[in-house]
Amino acid sequence: MALTIAGRTFESRLLIGTGKYRSFAEMARCHVASGAEVVTVAVRRVNLTDRSKESLLDYIDRSKLFILPNTAACYTADDAIRTARLGREVGLSNWVKLEVIGDEETLFPDNEGLVEATRVLAKEGFVVLPYTTDDLINARKLIDAGAAAVMPLAAPIGSGLGIQNLTNLRILREKITSVPLIVDAGVGTASDAAIAMELGYDGILMNTAISAAEDAEKMAVAMKLAVQAGRLAFEAGRMPKKLYASASSPLTGVVGS
Repeated sequence: MALTIAGRTFESRLLIGTGKYRSFAEMARCHVASGAEVVTVAVRRVNLTDRSKESLLDYIDRSKLFILPNTAACYTADDAIRTARLGREVGLSNWVKLEVIGDEETLFPDNEGLVEATRVLAKEGFVVLPYTTDDLINARKLIDAGAAAVMPLAAPIGSGLGIQNLTNLRILREKITSVPLIVDAGVGTASDAAIAMELGYDGILMNTAISAAEDAEKMAVAMKLAVQAGRLAFEAGRMPKKLYASASSPLTGVVGS
């Protein structure tokens, strides 16, 4: 079940966020319940300097969890590049979940800016995981620019709509094999996660689906199991779909028939 990105291996294929929880304590419990090993932290939304004040970083067990800084709320390539550098300078990581947002309402990525920022950061030694659209051509450009993985959205961030672009995600999976593909954004419940994993995706990154659930801890467990089940189903290979019925216990081959 292991997921390998840029030579680093994680046993869990579920990556989760740190935002929108009712409390830091609930967030920490959900991290444990999910079995995730990677948690994203928005560099621009966390207290990095004043250690006298409470910070979500105080609730992340860095002996068990790998911090993936993200450039949330960055609207230009330059802004995202500066934010990634800040995350590295304060000791978070040289990995980055790269976001360059192009529209404030939909939070869709600015693909041109994303490619530009990926190219710069990859040259500086960052392990870049860009959040992008479900566009095959742009995904290829990101890989050429040095992306260590590509993370297409399944639906708008925080929408909980589930897998809205099934065909495009299938095309991406069939055409891209050189780097891991991780579904990022749009998952709302466990069945959404299972569907994405059954397509053959290497992992799923989610936040609101867990943090906004009525019982966040139970949803964290559900997502862990859904990701595992979806991956196993993909590896097992589903039966072919048929238009008409096919008896579960056929008579062919039965002695005396």
